[in-house]
Amino acid sequence: MVFKKMLGAFGVGGPSVDTVLSNPNVRPGLVLDGQVNLTGGSHDVEIDHITVGLVTRVEMEGAEEEYDALVEFHRVQVAGGLHLREGQHLSLPLQVAVPWETPVTDLYGQNLHGMTMGLRTEVAIRGAIDKGDLDPVFVHPLPVQERILEAFGRLGFQFKGADLERGHLLGVHQSLPFYQEIEYYAAPQYAHGVNEVELTFVANEHGVDIVLEFDKRGGLFTGGHDSFGRYHAAHADADHVDWTAQVDTWVRQALDGYHSLHAGHGYAPPTQGYGAPGYGAPGYGHASYGHPGDHHEEHHERRGPGMGAVAAGVVGGAALGFAGGMVADEVFDSFSDDEGGDEED
Repeated sequence: MVFKKMLGAFGVGGPSVDTVLSNPNVRPGLVLDGQVNLTGGSHDVEIDHITVGLVTRVEMEGAEEEYDALVEFHRVQVAGGLHLREGQHLSLPLQVAVPWETPVTDLYGQNLHGMTMGLRTEVAIRGAIDKGDLDPVFVHPLPVQERILEAFGRLGFQFKGADLERGHLLGVHQSLPFYQEIEYYAAPQYAHGVNEVELTFVANEHGVDIVLEFDKRGGLFTGGHDSFGRYHAAHADADHVDWTAQVDTWVRQALDGYHSLHAGHGYAPPTQGYGAPGYGAPGYGHASYGHPGDHHEEHHERRGPGMGAVAAGVVGGAALGFAGGMVADEVFDSFSDDEGGDEED
């Protein structure tokens, strides 16, 4: 941060901390580095440990309603067993390897509305813990994720919003206790069969699993229902696939009730539950892909696009379909307001 955060848990005259990141922009699988600057207060203190953790907001399902909770999902110790003298200045290097599954918060300088990420510094002195500095982190997509997001924009899908859902996806190897949903209003050419599409990425060092949920319109003799597709792309596929054509294929397969993929371009066929006969096909109701309790619950408001869904501009010749949202400072201000609330780990 640009100012030092006084460590209030240790009273008047306690030390202060100022965490400075070399660059707050990062991609999954890369490293955030910087330093933690400590300034001693009016008396010497023994520091048990200093840790930093990545925190974000996750949508939780309560007994009666949904609510957002601040969740720390990755933690690194910076130092331990330090003696900080009165008025002393210490600078401690930090490196945080960002997990591959870390959700995307920004694309081409635009915040994905609903997404926030921060690096929080925690200082423990004689058993008392102060959650001091909180610095914004901006997570940009991996190249293959970026190409797929661009393809949705080129095809005319309009960004609705993004959030994090607590739980695990069935059939996908997942390390974090939540997954990201990036929501789109259907492009005009698909609107006769699809209302909305939710896109989830689950990345690892080899590639990215892509899970799509399609909110399908009902017909004359059938009700509306959801269908699902699961696909895979290697990182090396980023610049070797026509992603606009590939995403178009995925959507048209959903419209036709099919989920099979040919094996080319590094894609794996869907596992049982995504491509099994009858899943997502008209007349078979809701498919399941492993929300908490292994069921899928309807919780998204179904409505048409408004002014907030209008594309903000053209980047690289492609309309990305992302609405102009809050600027970074406003996003982080709303995020840091939650610091006084409860936290789920």
